[in-house]
Amino acid sequence: MKAVRFHPVAIEEAAHQRNYYEQCQRGLGIRFVNELEQAVQRVRTNPSIFRIVRGKVRKCRLRCFPHGLLFMDKTDCIYIIAVMHLHREPGYWKNRC
Repeated sequence: MKAVRFHPVAIEEAAHQRNYYEQCQRGLGIRFVNELEQAVQRVRTNPSIFRIVRGKVRKCRLRCFPHGLLFMDKTDCIYIIAVMHLHREPGYWKNRC
């Protein structure tokens, strides 16, 4: 399987969402991180099954949270562009490609 690299802002987005969910309910932030890790593994296992949203950018939805991983399947790695909330500002990540 390919290595996974995160855009620096995608790391910040994940941390922000983890903190938000943890403030909402104790343990929910950890559940978010676990779900995020599972999504990353699904992407690593078979990146081509996910829908293309723009150019070479694909989206993997988290199963239990309203978020998606936007990523590119590069030659040497899977590059996570954004950990995006699916109900807010849909195109904000486009300048990261």
